Amino acid sequence: MSKPLLQIALDNSVLSDAISSIRQVGDEVDIIEAGTILCLAEGMEAVRCLRAMYPNKIILADTKCADAGKTVAENCARAGADWMTVICSATIPTMVAAKKEVKDLQVELYGDWTYEHAKAWKEIGLQQVVYHQSRDALLAGETWGEKYLEKIKKLVEMGFKVSVTGGLEKESLSLFKGIAVHAFIAGRGIRDAKDPAKAAREFKEEIAKYW
Repeated sequence: MSKPLLQIALDNSVLSDAISSIRQVGDEVDIIEAGTILCLAEGMEAVRCLRAMYPNKIILADTKCADAGKTVAENCARAGADWMTVICSATIPTMVAAKKEVKDLQVELYGDWTYEHAKAWKEIGLQQVVYHQSRDALLAGETWGEKYLEKIKKLVEMGFKVSVTGGLEKESLSLFKGIAVHAFIAGRGIRDAKDPAKAAREFKEEIAKYW
């Protein structure tokens, strides 16, 4: 079982804040995400800045694209993104069109997706999904539990590389012990720490305990 990667989610509303955050932790993480909020607020300029700052890191544009897959993916790739995301409700043609333009495509899992949907994604060659505990769900009191872990295990068994996100703290990583998680995605748990670089290192140390 491979050691999970660590991804930082930059969900800042202002590009200068995102740059300030990534300067503190960019060397500590494996994947740098221009989060949905940042992409909506600052557009592809955010991706261009991240690529210029970290030419050798994986840069992800978390667009949660629902339509116009080819155009959105072209824009992301042109700005320097390696990967981008589509929302699970996007049509298969949208996913196919987007996949052709970027190095890899992730499907963000929200709402009422099914394993039949997942089979269709596998059939078109998609390899990555993101199991997402949404910000709104967390605010409503949802926590990681066995029902979520079983879904993640099933997706791994289907052959997907599964990344996990949503209110993750280093203390919660042990819940996923024994599961072949592809990447843990942390946002505020690292960005808002008193010492973000130290927080990122502690995440990686915690990952090393269990994988």
